[in-house]
Amino acid sequence: MKKDIHPKNFREVVFHDNSSDTDFVIASTVKTTDTTTLKGKEYPLYRVEISSASHPFYTGNEKVIDTAGRVDRFNKRRAATSAKK
Repeated sequence: MKKDIHPKNFREVVFHDNSSDTDFVIASTVKTTDTTTLKGKEYPLYRVEISSASHPFYTGNEKVIDTAGRVDRFNKRRAATSAKK
């Protein structure tokens, strides 16, 4: 095998799903400054909006997660065009 081809910062990281409040410990090279303690051990923490714990494909439940306000803007435009007619 080739030497020195693997990243040097490969370590276990806690991925926290904000929408379902679930934590996953996965080996990763993601850069983060936050840390958390899980089962008595300290890990780097990386927050995600959607994971397999909250994604509709895996859970079978459909829900809208709109952190940027896109749905509200769309509904306002739709209401404005409906009012004109």
